[in-house]
Amino acid sequence: MKCIILAAGYATRLYPLTENFPKPLLEVAGKPILDHLIDDLEKTTDIAEYVVISNHKFAHIFSDWAAKKSSKITVVDDGTSTNETRLGAVRDILFAVKEASVDEDTLIMAGDNLLDFSLSGFIDLFNEKGTSCVMCHVENELAKQQKTAIITIDDDSHITSYEEKPAEPKGNLAVPPFYCYRKEDLSRIEEALEDGCNADAPGSFAAWLSRKTPMHAYIMPGKRYDIGDVKSYENVKKIFA
Repeated sequence: MKCIILAAGYATRLYPLTENFPKPLLEVAGKPILDHLIDDLEKTTDIAEYVVISNHKFAHIFSDWAAKKSSKITVVDDGTSTNETRLGAVRDILFAVKEASVDEDTLIMAGDNLLDFSLSGFIDLFNEKGTSCVMCHVENELAKQQKTAIITIDDDSHITSYEEKPAEPKGNLAVPPFYCYRKEDLSRIEEALEDGCNADAPGSFAAWLSRKTPMHAYIMPGKRYDIGDVKSYENVKKIFA
């Protein structure tokens, strides 16, 4: 299995901290956010390679970090230099797949989230079910449901509906940007884009795929911390300290 890490955003809401530095490498509890995610995977899984997809502005910073961190990390530069010219998460995934010749089962995750639990359980479910999978958590606030992806599942954790930013949510399970894709499903990204899949939201591909083939969901056993602005970053630093 390989791991693609989405890190090509510009994090404009975190300026000035991220004006000249990538959000996934901001420090929390003495080490970069990305180190928390990768260190967990290194201890609990058999990920063969980590492919970090960066924009051109920050690619050299990621390359310097990777050279010190691990020989298993490959940094891919998507060639964009501004927030306005970004490719979008789904096109970045496709770019990383092609540039790094990814042709196997793959964990895809955002590089700017922190978890207080291990990702190993998610990968165990993926191996158990034999389908592509997403992570999810309970979200009961309507306003937040309308700003994310919402799924419903049956008693076997099979996804029965999947909507991006629904005006009237069918359920209360929100999907953060963590996905496990079978290699045969990952190869369908171009098909999805041609079929009108939204290139910006990473969950758009998963939503499209769920209508084409069976998928399952892993209910998170703990909390996920999304660092969106300076206030949330300061709060996460206090929690992890």
